Parts: sequence; structure tokens; C-alpha cells
Amino acid sequence: MGTRRWGKKNWLFIGEADASDRGAILYIIIECCRRRGIDPYSYLRDVLSRLPAMTKRQVPEVTPAARAKAPSQIAPLKAAS
Repeated sequence: MGTRRWGKKNWLFIGEADASDRGAILYIIIECCRRRGIDPYSYLRDVLSRLPAMTKRQVPEVTPAARAKAPSQIAPLKAAS
């Protein structure tokens, strides 16, 4: 529950309308990774490095849901201490 509250005040000062949409998309991707036990930083680093060479048909292969089903090349999410 704490991660949702973290963004609450920050979104007030996001700037222009399109920036808030992009911020919301990133937030959703990060939360999807966490729910599937994928480290969000490793996931984003991997996907963003591969994305420029990908076609539209390959994009569904790198979603958090597809990545959770496939043998992992990305570090699993570390449990909070």
C-alpha cells in the first residue's frame, strides 16, 4: 500500500499532461513486474536495450506477463528484509 501513496503527491507536479500519461505507464509496468516477482530495474534495462531492434510483433514477447512465464534471463525480485 505504501508504493501507491508514494506517487500520490508526486503526480501533482508532473508538468504537462502527456508526461503524466508516460509516468502512469511506467508505474503500471513496475507494479506488474513486482506482482510477478521480476526485478523492475533489471526488466526495464533489458527491455529498453532490446526495444529499438524489435518489431511490433515481438513486443508481446517482452511484457512482464510473458516474461514471468518464460525461462528467466532477468534477475528475480529480491525479497524485502
